Amino acid sequence: MQRFVDIVFSGLAVLVLLPVLLPIMLALRLTGEGEIFFRQQRIGKDGEPFGLLKFATMLKDSPNMGTGTVTVKDDPRILPVGRFLRKTKINELPQLFNILKGDMSIVGPRPQERRCFDAFAPEVQMQLIRVRPGLSGIGSIVFRDEESILGLVDDPVRFYDDVIAPYKGAVERWYIDHQTLRNYFLVIAVTAWVVLFPRSPIVWRVFDLPAPPPELERNLMAASTAG
Repeated sequence: MQRFVDIVFSGLAVLVLLPVLLPIMLALRLTGEGEIFFRQQRIGKDGEPFGLLKFATMLKDSPNMGTGTVTVKDDPRILPVGRFLRKTKINELPQLFNILKGDMSIVGPRPQERRCFDAFAPEVQMQLIRVRPGLSGIGSIVFRDEESILGLVDDPVRFYDDVIAPYKGAVERWYIDHQTLRNYFLVIAVTAWVVLFPRSPIVWRVFDLPAPPPELERNLMAASTAG
């Protein structure tokens, strides 16, 4: 049933959003490095890698520069148009084609590239690959302003590995353990709400999630206030 809903929703979304997607594609072609799409290998269902699509928002050689695959707020590798696309999450819309293809679902754990996937504990990795990764999900909502959170710490890579990754794994496992059509639609509704109201704490009110560790909770609150 969820796969059927994924196909219907993503297909309708592509048709409705086409008038928005085409001007963005033209703007990207005429600015920055002239690239429209960025394809990155992510870990999918059953541990199979797939090419995740995004609008190109960063320099092509970004993974080999600075903090690598960890992106922080005001990262100098982000292109001018890309800054707006990332802030509004419009850069994620090409993943609708990943959903139609069957690589992803509309709702599920966020697909990770290999380096960030390896930051999860082995038991978390085994849980994550049981399901299709999602365009949105509990982890995506909680960490919707992850770049700002990482911008508040001295060592973003260490903070990601030691603090963010364990809690992100916990909330993604929570969704997998509570995966129902009801929660599927609730995640979609909460995602739409936080796009309109980015500072809203609604995710904590709708879902009975594990409590974040104090160090992360402080940064989540600080990033929300700064955002």
